[in-house]
Amino acid sequence: MASSAASWALPATLSPPLTGREAVQDALYRCVLAFDTGDVNLLTSALTTDAKFKLNDFVMDGLEAIISNSFDRISKLDTTHFITNTRVNLNDDGKTASMTASALSQHYRPGTGHSETGDAPRLLAGALYRLDLVKDEDSGLWKIKVWDMKSIWQEGSSAVLFP
Repeated sequence: MASSAASWALPATLSPPLTGREAVQDALYRCVLAFDTGDVNLLTSALTTDAKFKLNDFVMDGLEAIISNSFDRISKLDTTHFITNTRVNLNDDGKTASMTASALSQHYRPGTGHSETGDAPRLLAGALYRLDLVKDEDSGLWKIKVWDMKSIWQEGSSAVLFP
């Protein structure tokens, strides 16, 4: 999917400027859209360099670890992520925030998402997210510092994640 990333992802900074809550939510939207489109630049706009991603019991410390242990694998799949039920708490300092969300993701092995027979192996999963975010002083963008993901259910084969 990486070859067409630029055509599917808007720039990290949108116009007109987003409201406070929208800007915080946009960090998560940029993050999951980066996975869906294979756009590593969009991903780096959404995460701090020292970000921590806790996927159930597996912890990835730092942007490079997140890229090598998660992004490089998932972004190659035929995949989509849907985020809903976001709740944002902006701290009084205007520089930190927290957010919760529900997520639904669908994953197919590369090139099999449009199976004519509809029987391609797939993984559909539901999860809860809890995030801590900071406002980047240089770019003015909100970025994820801590991303906790708790898988709630799954349907299909997790072997899809390991093509």
